[in-house]
Amino acid sequence: MRALATSFISGIVFSFGLGISGMTRPIKVIGFLDFLGSWDPSLAFVMIGAISIFFVAFRQSRKMVSPLVAARFAIPTRNDLDSQLLLGSALFGVGWGLGGFCPGPAIVSLAAAAPPAAIFTAAMISGMWLHSWSLRARLSEVRDTATVLGTGADA
Repeated sequence: MRALATSFISGIVFSFGLGISGMTRPIKVIGFLDFLGSWDPSLAFVMIGAISIFFVAFRQSRKMVSPLVAARFAIPTRNDLDSQLLLGSALFGVGWGLGGFCPGPAIVSLAAAAPPAAIFTAAMISGMWLHSWSLRARLSEVRDTATVLGTGADA
């Protein structure tokens, strides 16, 4: 219950931060990405602030034996770059640049019933579903191929 309450409070603080910083306003985000036009550097300060807080918190967490509201730390150990990561990053960046939203700010903007946020969120959910469907189809194909070759669990 404590972890759930902590997650909820963190989400509320995060949503207020997104709203106050202007990240829920696509024109502000697009202005930040317009380096050759009328560039608005204010989101850079938001990012620097977020990175600074994360840096301090992460360094502090390395000194802790266990987290405060979880059984163990869940720190990713993978550090390689693959085609899926690079393609996903590129799609994320293109979506952010064209739509003016990241997933978090889009969801926060849904509370204001903003049509662009609803369209972006629907497209984002559709993309997530399509990726999940594609991944399941590929895994099924690999499983079927392994079974035909006699190397799968069914053989």
